[in-house]
Amino acid sequence: MFLGSRALAEPGESTGETAQDSTAQALVASSQALGKAKAEGLRRSRFMQWQPAKDAGAQPEPQLAVFHAEVQPVLMKACVPCHGPEKQKAKFRVDTLDPDLLNGGDVSWWVEVLGVLGNGEMPPPDEVTFADADRARVFEWLSSEIQLASRVRRAAGGHSSFRRMTRYEYNYTLQDLLGLPWDFARDLPPEAHSEDGFQNSSEMLHMSVGQLETYRRLARKALQRALVPGEQPPAIYWGVSMKDAAKVEWKKQDKQLEKLEEKFPDDPDKQREERERLDADFHKTHGDTYYKDMRSGRTARATWSYPGARYAFSPSDTRPGMPDSFDHVAILPQGRNRRLTIELGNKVPDEGVMRVRVRASRVPGEGDGIPSMQLQFGWQASNEGRAAMRVSSADVAVHATPDGPGIYQWDFPLGDIYPRNSVRHTSKMGVTPSPSEYVRLLNSSASKGAIQVDYVEVSAPVYDTWPPESHQRLFFESEHPRDSSAYAREILIAFMERAWRREITSAEVQRKMALYGQMRAKTDSLEEAMIEVMATVLSSPQLLYVANDPQTLRSPEQGLDPQLSPQGLATRLAIFLWSSVPDARLMALAKDGSLRDPEVLEQEVQRMLEDPRSRRFARHFVHQWLDMQLLDFLDIAQSIPRFDLLLKEAMQEEPVALFQEILENNQSVLHFIHADYTMANERLARHYGLPGVAGNHFRKVRLDPDHRRGGLLTQAGLLAMNADGSDSHPLKRGIWLLESLLNDPPPPPPPAVPEIDLADPEIAKLSLKERIEDHRNHPACMSCHAKIDPWGIAFENYDAVGKWREDIKGKAVDATSLLFNQQELDGMDGLKRFLLEHRQDQFVRALVYKMSTYALGRPMTFADRAGIDAITADVRQQGDGLATLLQCLVTSPLFQAR
Repeated sequence: MFLGSRALAEPGESTGETAQDSTAQALVASSQALGKAKAEGLRRSRFMQWQPAKDAGAQPEPQLAVFHAEVQPVLMKACVPCHGPEKQKAKFRVDTLDPDLLNGGDVSWWVEVLGVLGNGEMPPPDEVTFADADRARVFEWLSSEIQLASRVRRAAGGHSSFRRMTRYEYNYTLQDLLGLPWDFARDLPPEAHSEDGFQNSSEMLHMSVGQLETYRRLARKALQRALVPGEQPPAIYWGVSMKDAAKVEWKKQDKQLEKLEEKFPDDPDKQREERERLDADFHKTHGDTYYKDMRSGRTARATWSYPGARYAFSPSDTRPGMPDSFDHVAILPQGRNRRLTIELGNKVPDEGVMRVRVRASRVPGEGDGIPSMQLQFGWQASNEGRAAMRVSSADVAVHATPDGPGIYQWDFPLGDIYPRNSVRHTSKMGVTPSPSEYVRLLNSSASKGAIQVDYVEVSAPVYDTWPPESHQRLFFESEHPRDSSAYAREILIAFMERAWRREITSAEVQRKMALYGQMRAKTDSLEEAMIEVMATVLSSPQLLYVANDPQTLRSPEQGLDPQLSPQGLATRLAIFLWSSVPDARLMALAKDGSLRDPEVLEQEVQRMLEDPRSRRFARHFVHQWLDMQLLDFLDIAQSIPRFDLLLKEAMQEEPVALFQEILENNQSVLHFIHADYTMANERLARHYGLPGVAGNHFRKVRLDPDHRRGGLLTQAGLLAMNADGSDSHPLKRGIWLLESLLNDPPPPPPPAVPEIDLADPEIAKLSLKERIEDHRNHPACMSCHAKIDPWGIAFENYDAVGKWREDIKGKAVDATSLLFNQQELDGMDGLKRFLLEHRQDQFVRALVYKMSTYALGRPMTFADRAGIDAITADVRQQGDGLATLLQCLVTSPLFQAR
């Protein structure tokens, strides 16, 4: 009787709802609250109703009468009590600011006032009652005057994007000009980061005489690799079956059996017992790479060592045929250091492409994941001298099964490998130091899957066509190939126009032809002479500098603001989206003037974004925008267990993959704050606790509310790089959020700031949040920390490598804090809600600001403020899409002006 559930519970009795159910409901409610916050933030957006300041004519005048009648009384009531003659909090007075923003000297202070009013930071709600109508009155006047002042100052000029190319831009330019995807700029030093975090800033990219000579040397070397005079060099080949590779291991086992007979010559029973023991050992699986005879089941651990060249295979002059069948394999289990080394000796060429072809498959019964392979090139000359470099740009997923093994191929330039074995031309094979080199296969997957290999083919140098495509690109077919001077002139004109991104004058051609004449008399071939001449083209400031145009165009819409020429616009667009020079189509549109047509320009932006070269933009912009150099140098394996190379590589890729996903689908840039999905591979998914993700490739993964992920704020790599190696770091995380995402960097700390004394036993007992609060109580620290700490404390549920935690050493995590305006942030969920509801405009404008800084290659100034506001308003009113942002930026007067 009454064995079912009751309708009502007695006081104190359980209703059947578990803590887990309650948590799940709270998470669903939180997800719904994020959606409401996003909608409310959009409703509040000032940019949704934004209108550009009206043109005040040739000589605009400041609206001082409006200021004195409507704005000054509000400021005197709300601001002067704390920032006036009696008190000067933060050493700032409002009553003495010059209201003439067009001509006065206090514009930067008025910009600060606009910022704190717009963000709701001032006046403090517990000190002054500030009516919404009063705030709107001050904000509208100040916003209009700042826009007008910005336009006036922009017309006066003074900004410049004149700079040289960055190292990565120069490298991509050579790749695109020569048609070779090699690392040409490896010997150039990396650029420093500007105050805004960008490497392509005009304030950093200068040139010295010594650098010019370095560029000439690099250009000459690049051209020598692209142009190939004479006959095609013969290739050499290595064909290695695992039956041949395993012979050395079988010999070791045979010697063990021989020793067994010698050890027990008169005891056949003992011999049989020991033989059975060895035979069992010879048929077991191994934790490391091993060979297996498929007929007998015999196995042997695959070993390799450098002395004596015992493992080296000799090359042949003819390509060996890959056998149709096999009976031996090498098995690479999943896990660290599972690798197979194929030693090639000392005959590997210095230059040219090496091709490695591997027949492989997954191993049945060794996990249900899809394993992946990497390729390394390396050498070991002695105990101290060794190197191994990854030469595969991406991991190759092994989908093939044993009944249908697949061929997996890598091509890589030998000339890019550094360092090579320095004794390969001086030592003999078999002696020490060893001159030999090798290729090495690695099972690089996070999946629990093994790989079996039965054959490896290596060849070098490989040319699929002769002359190669790079040669034919520069030395194209001509109507007069036998007239070497005319042919050289034709080649030079085409090359110079592409490299210098404009039409070439006859005087410029004549100077290069004069140099060609001098070099042709000293060289044995046309190619050798042209290498020297073309090297001067590639090392010329005409290529190296992303320069202002010699031409200036003016439009009535832009007043006195000079525009880029069509060629300059094509260059800026290509440098922005491809980190390289314009292609033939872009230059053709510039030449006929149609690139200036807004519709044509939008089509070109779309075409360029669909080109694989646009991934350069995603990678370099994201890396610099988010200051990810901090992650590049992160090495916390010693203090954090299970932090491995696969996880770090996944952490580095996740922000770029998210940016690419949002860009390709023109999703809202607010997804950077929160999204219901993330981009992950298996290793990162395991770190996050996301099931059902197999393989090393990144893909879109839907998130449930209980995953507590989504957007940039919860990405493990960005959290880890803003930690201290063993624990979270609220200050670093708060500063990063303010600088990178909100473009609102805190002021630098004052001198003689006291440090947290961890030697004090009372301090040591405190939680990290309590230590920060204690530190903030120092008068010298209050002003900075009040702006930073609340943002950083909201991240406290994420540890040093970005994993979610509920407690720290048994003590519940407290991630709640109060902003300067007494707004509460309740952990990451509260932080996201606050940003979506109250800081949408600030975030979108900050992203436009950062993107504009990167696109123009110079710092933004007050003169650019009106332009940035106009772009932000366009983006917001068109749905906040990331691709929309790029279109609005490229078609804006800001982008098209010199």
